[in-house]
Amino acid sequence: METLSYAAFSEAFQNRWTSQRVPLNGTIEVTRRCPLTCLHCYNNLPMSGDTPQRELDYAEHCRLLDQLADAGCLWLLYTGGEIFARRDFLDIYTYAKKKGFLVTLFTNGTMVTERVADYLSQWRPFAIEITLYGLTRNTYEQLTGIPGSFDKCMRGIRLLADRGLPLALKTVAVSTNRHEIPGMQRFAQEELGVSFKFDSMINPRVDCSQSPLDVRLSPEECVALDLADPRRIDEWIAFAGTVRRMYDERPVQDTVYQCGGGVSSFAIDPQGGLSLCVLSQQDKFDLRTGSIHDGWHGALRQVRARKSRAVTKCTACELKSSLCGMCPANGELENGDAESPVDFLCRVAHLRAYALELPVPPHGPCEYCEGGSGHAEMIETLARLRARPKSDPRQQSKRLPVLGATAGGGCGSGGCSSCSGH
Repeated sequence: METLSYAAFSEAFQNRWTSQRVPLNGTIEVTRRCPLTCLHCYNNLPMSGDTPQRELDYAEHCRLLDQLADAGCLWLLYTGGEIFARRDFLDIYTYAKKKGFLVTLFTNGTMVTERVADYLSQWRPFAIEITLYGLTRNTYEQLTGIPGSFDKCMRGIRLLADRGLPLALKTVAVSTNRHEIPGMQRFAQEELGVSFKFDSMINPRVDCSQSPLDVRLSPEECVALDLADPRRIDEWIAFAGTVRRMYDERPVQDTVYQCGGGVSSFAIDPQGGLSLCVLSQQDKFDLRTGSIHDGWHGALRQVRARKSRAVTKCTACELKSSLCGMCPANGELENGDAESPVDFLCRVAHLRAYALELPVPPHGPCEYCEGGSGHAEMIETLARLRARPKSDPRQQSKRLPVLGATAGGGCGSGGCSSCSGH
């Protein structure tokens, strides 16, 4: 019998059905409640209050899962907040499993008990990702703000790992924990035998509060983490090459949105708001009053087809889709405008390109390209990066994989899934 690897199946399946605009990949935020108060988080809410009364209930989740199955959805990601903050989450999850979805769970691990771990052993998810905020108690709890949370997280990790569940660890690199990233990677890979990845892209909260940016790394610190690892460097170069070939094969698009959102992926918030992705908050369709079919083929199609108002330096920039991460949702959160370039992302992308010696094709007036007002600053920063001694502990890292869109700033959540497949 001929066999096919999962990666080959996934790529072929998505290539076949994406062209027909089937909602293959969904992210469902079951709650934004979380027992942690992380400094960097973009969407967490307190555990107390009237939040549960506003969330979709079990029957509403089941109704949406029925509709998603009929629409052709296959991959589901459950995230929060903290998914286990909902007492009925395992009931919702089980219904999704019985419908045949391939379910991934994002959690911070602090509410994983023996009962939860045993249940997941019986009803195995496709994947589980736990966000580890630090390798030591001091660093972890400095970021989460909750005494005792480190021990709860480590207990949750052990419970899942001991049962052989498909576990992976990740972290968000911020000023509080960047010095422990290599240690977290060694813990995951060498002690637990699971994969590890990290991301340093932090965005404002979904209510547009800029507070998470207080712990965001500088562009220089972000790129320093890249240069610390040969494998990470190779992955960035390979990814940039793939995007460059895509740009060579298609003209510059005149629509605002150019990701997978509204084409093959979607997000549903805790109150039933359907949108292109978890970060985009400006255009939502109420699934409490309408159906998945109406939202997908009506509202989201219209949002996806929206034309750009003006040409910006991002419009024809190859770096945007490879080394940058700029998207309309980031523009919304950071600048209040989906089409407004985010300066931080632009600085990181150009510095990353110069550090990796990748071409930066002309893409309109840009202060960080050669001849621009910020280009000299880029070159000075690049010189400092290259002058760092090899013994600098900030560069002592063993193979830290590039994390695409699966890590974000939330407690156990993964940011936007519309930019990547499964």
